[in-house]
Amino acid sequence: MTVPSPRRLKTLVGAGNFVFASNDPDQTTGPRRAVELARKAEAEKITGLFTADLLQADPAGLAGTTGTQEPIVALAALSQVTSHIGLVATVSTTYHHPYNLARLIGTLDHASGGRAAWNAVTSSVGEENFGGDALPDPAKRYARAAEFIEVINALFDANDPQAARRGPGGAISIDQTKLHRIDYRGEHFQVQGPLNVPPPPQSRPVQFQAGQSAEGVTLGARYAEVVYTSQPTLDAAISFVSELRRQARSFGRGANLPLVMNSFHAVIGETEADVARRVREKHEKIDYEQGRLKLADMLGGDIDLSDLPLDKCLPGGLLPEVDSVNRRRGRVEIFRRFAKSGLSLRELIIQAQETGHWSVAGTPVQLADALEERFRADALDVISLHGLGNPDQEDLLLNGLLPELRKRSLIDEEYFEGGFRANLGLPSLVGIGRERHSRVG
Repeated sequence: MTVPSPRRLKTLVGAGNFVFASNDPDQTTGPRRAVELARKAEAEKITGLFTADLLQADPAGLAGTTGTQEPIVALAALSQVTSHIGLVATVSTTYHHPYNLARLIGTLDHASGGRAAWNAVTSSVGEENFGGDALPDPAKRYARAAEFIEVINALFDANDPQAARRGPGGAISIDQTKLHRIDYRGEHFQVQGPLNVPPPPQSRPVQFQAGQSAEGVTLGARYAEVVYTSQPTLDAAISFVSELRRQARSFGRGANLPLVMNSFHAVIGETEADVARRVREKHEKIDYEQGRLKLADMLGGDIDLSDLPLDKCLPGGLLPEVDSVNRRRGRVEIFRRFAKSGLSLRELIIQAQETGHWSVAGTPVQLADALEERFRADALDVISLHGLGNPDQEDLLLNGLLPELRKRSLIDEEYFEGGFRANLGLPSLVGIGRERHSRVG
């Protein structure tokens, strides 16, 4: 099928975890569950599978299982048991190298038949594992990220689409004269090329980017095709998109690019009374001592909340200035606004469970209303939905919220030709002129 003309809300869900647990009956328990969830998502015509990542162990348990598997390896496995769903791997531009990533993500696009994407992050943790004493400051991380993406794009764009041919026996032959150098010389990278992976089906895998600080917005506006951001309110979302698109236009980007992605932390209930019960039970399970640590992490990690009363507001002098924080400034800004609005420490800890993301509790109709409002306001293009694999929420997601979104013609009901890029409604890069890239620093 061809790409539909009406604008649709695109959907993502988290990829399952392949990890073997000590209480599993056998070593295949994790893989079987991950495959089952991927196939279930594809049966629902979910647009893509998303993997987050962290590059350190998490001794305080603040991030759950994020980072306990390598995203590209996990998605490569899922590419072989699915046919249409997109595959988004989160990758650190601070602790990776663009030539290696181009080979990995290019191969994933080949292995999946044109369904690969990578989510560029600059990392807020992990420096202890990569030879550094301290995390580089945001300006340095984003300058490196810009060069990283430039190198990736140059490597993919330089090679001729006809570089690989398949012979009568099925083997691949490569015309080395159609693999071209890029001779990139920057402050952070010197890459000669050529990339030794022939052009993938999408020409370039789809470029996601996560980051909502001032530097992150500029990076996304310049390079990303989909920007992942935390915007807990509609007004904040509209303001963010307005600034993102303004900057994108200044870089000569096309209309309505980049797309904007939010994570939707929803509590779904059958009735309003059921919703209230589920929210109450969720809050009763919060460990507020652990919650103090999580809130401190949302505020940059360098404040002590251990002795403060739960039902009073945070002292204003305790809140860090955003520019003084080296990690996740966008998240710090969100929680500063929450604190300044008069929320108590208890209420801030409740908000911290959602890590600053858009959080709504309601029936399927009420949640669909919230999604439609943000979508119709042109403040949302891609939504990450939660609940798949959660016994308490999965049925209400699959048989409540998704059918309601389909009834309103908000989401796609079929996949379309052209790989992940086409299913996101992004323009094809196949067949456009390829330009030799070079940079002399």
